[in-house]
Amino acid sequence: IAESHSDPGKQFLALDAYLDTAASGPLWLAQPEIADYAARPIIRGSELRGYELHAFVVMPNHVHILLEPRSPLARITNAIKGVAARDANAALGRTGRHFWQDESFDHWIRNPAEFERIRHYIEWNPVKANLVRKAEDWKWSSARGDWRTLVDKRTARSGCATGSPQ
Repeated sequence: IAESHSDPGKQFLALDAYLDTAASGPLWLAQPEIADYAARPIIRGSELRGYELHAFVVMPNHVHILLEPRSPLARITNAIKGVAARDANAALGRTGRHFWQDESFDHWIRNPAEFERIRHYIEWNPVKANLVRKAEDWKWSSARGDWRTLVDKRTARSGCATGSPQ
């Protein structure tokens, strides 16, 4: 897919369209418990002030996050992926195996119009993928008004991820 487009933005859109329609491969994030494990460190990392979280969505086979980092992005991504992978793999009975792909798509936002376009894209991804009719109906999204309640203060761990399960 990616080789058919030379522009990174077009590569991203082509891959994301494919992921939204994928019916095979790792779909662990389609399980509510596993989606919770992916969403919690995203939210918790923001609460711990590691970054300003502007938008996120956990899809059945990938995650989108729009954030303003307060530390190196690799550190944020590794923390989110690490916490989510540990918890998801434990729930799935998988040990010693990667959960996320190593690669992620990072993009610097250059102006307010681009910011809004990307925020809208992220929050409306479940609608575009025909998972819900309204963006706010998807539980694992910042479009939902009560999204911060996904974090249980007693069991939350710090963390920060983009990418697809492997």
